[in-house]
Amino acid sequence: MFKNAINTRVRVVFLGVTLIFILVIFKVFYIEVIQYEKLSNLASNLWSRNLPITADRGNIYDRNGKIIATNITTTSLVFIPNQVTDKEKVAKDISEILGADYEDILAHVSKKTSIERVHPEGRRLDYETAEKINALNYDGVYLVKESKRHYPYDNLLSHTLGYVGIDNQGLSGLELQYDKYLTGVDGAIKYFSDGKGHRLDLEEVYMAPQSGMNLTLTIDLDLQLAVEKELDNVIDMYNPEDALILAMSPKTGEVLAIANRPDFDSNNYQKYSTETINRNLAIWKTYEPGSTFKIMTLAASLEEKEVNLFEDTYFDSGSIQVENARIKCWKKGGHGAQTFLNVVENSCNPGFVILGQRLGTERLYDYVNRFGFGGKTGIDLNGESTGILFKLDRMGPVETATTAFGQGISVTPIQQVRAVSAAVNGGYLLKPYIVKTVSEPETNATIVENNTTIISQVISEETSDMVRYALESVVANGSGRNAYIENYRVGGKTGTAQKVENGVYLTGNYIVSFIGFMPTDDPEIVVYVAINNPKGITQYGGTVSAPIAKNVLTSAIEILGIEPDLEGMSKEYRWYEDSYVKIPDATGLSKKDAIKLLKEFKIEYSGSGETVLYMSPEPGYYVKKGGTVKLLLSD
Repeated sequence: MFKNAINTRVRVVFLGVTLIFILVIFKVFYIEVIQYEKLSNLASNLWSRNLPITADRGNIYDRNGKIIATNITTTSLVFIPNQVTDKEKVAKDISEILGADYEDILAHVSKKTSIERVHPEGRRLDYETAEKINALNYDGVYLVKESKRHYPYDNLLSHTLGYVGIDNQGLSGLELQYDKYLTGVDGAIKYFSDGKGHRLDLEEVYMAPQSGMNLTLTIDLDLQLAVEKELDNVIDMYNPEDALILAMSPKTGEVLAIANRPDFDSNNYQKYSTETINRNLAIWKTYEPGSTFKIMTLAASLEEKEVNLFEDTYFDSGSIQVENARIKCWKKGGHGAQTFLNVVENSCNPGFVILGQRLGTERLYDYVNRFGFGGKTGIDLNGESTGILFKLDRMGPVETATTAFGQGISVTPIQQVRAVSAAVNGGYLLKPYIVKTVSEPETNATIVENNTTIISQVISEETSDMVRYALESVVANGSGRNAYIENYRVGGKTGTAQKVENGVYLTGNYIVSFIGFMPTDDPEIVVYVAINNPKGITQYGGTVSAPIAKNVLTSAIEILGIEPDLEGMSKEYRWYEDSYVKIPDATGLSKKDAIKLLKEFKIEYSGSGETVLYMSPEPGYYVKKGGTVKLLLSD
């Protein structure tokens, strides 16, 4: 009995020991095999340290793949305080090289941290400074790679691109709007040290940074450079309070160029006021549009069949009475008897009051909303304004009259461009956009793609055809004649908008504008120019802004590949203008007869013989009177 009890205890003890042994083996197996990676990483983290390597932000390209924002490599100063043996000497020498306060550097080097970044004195050091620090060869003093945003064209597209902070985070413009795509993943150089921070003789581990995604814009860099040049000329000639140019494709809603003055250098944004760097005038600024808004009234009146431009007439005496308000025409004494096409050509305010009255308050207000005024366009830029409209129940006869010719309401330039695009593109209101694609940097695979978005059809294609005809006539025969380009078809409308200060309209201080498009039969581009209070010139959109728009459109001809069109309206030249004459066809004529036919031109000959084989420019082109025509002669 006693012996059996002993045997039972021995078995129990043996079983217990065996079970414990099995558990120990399982635990060791669990630790060494199953949890090895986790525990190894935890252990590694106790004695590993990372020297940071900042990732490049994604590049920004124009529509043709040209870089307009990229990165450059700089170096920054980092301390490992536990590795610095003589903190006072290191602080003294480093502060002298950086031109920084000794106490500040000593505080950095004395921090109870594993890694101390010297900010801001030690950030983005130039080559000479970095070499001086490197030559000291102090323990615990490291220079690490840091990526710095770089804008190779300085001020170009500054408000649209925006800028980034010292830690490479987007702070405005596209840099902010698309920051989550542009920001990369930082890398590091991992080294190993003991508990006191002393470096161990173990191989370093390089963890490569991952660049951010790239943006491809709808902007055409060549057109943008032309626009920037024109705005520089505007500043030099007129010294305005501000100015802007905005160009868009009316077919797609793609922004082709956008620029403001004043602007800033995105590489050195710290040197500019917050007001300057945060105001993208093309989407933020609101003001009374003036006569460029008449395009909407014209389109609505044609759509509602309230006017026949060729048969309906209006006698302009110089003003029109609406309740207790007398609304004047810009031309003293008025334009007299005119068709409504003449009303459009002459930008006659009383004539447009009549159109507004024919539409009535509710229908006019409806079209204002249909064309997208009073709300954001949805362009992919931050800081867009909505503009200000009358409330329908606050619109009486006077408010209806003034709205019809663009006074008493407030709009943004991007709203203007979108609305006019709808008026001339067949009636389709589009959502404007400026980023075409977001793509992966290694494979170039598209991650996000923006495409044309049609919001609604505001007017019919037939009405749009008539609007284009009328606006081409404005440029050929009316107030927009300074935007006329020989051998090409240009349409447009001038604007001279009054400015309000303390509830009173200013005198002699206007925003002068012009909005134009080409070619009129199939528009490829809409350009809007607005100049705030130009000095030293009579302030009319036709005299100030139309020539600037003409220059931009002339640049667009080559950049966008717009072909000549000889079917457009001819211009009747005034005595003070350089006149252009259509070249008659001299091909096949004898040299003697060709000379008689081309008597208004200078003639240059090439080849031999007595018969004209070829002419340059070709017959039908308009050439400045007295200009040169080249003839190829042959037998």
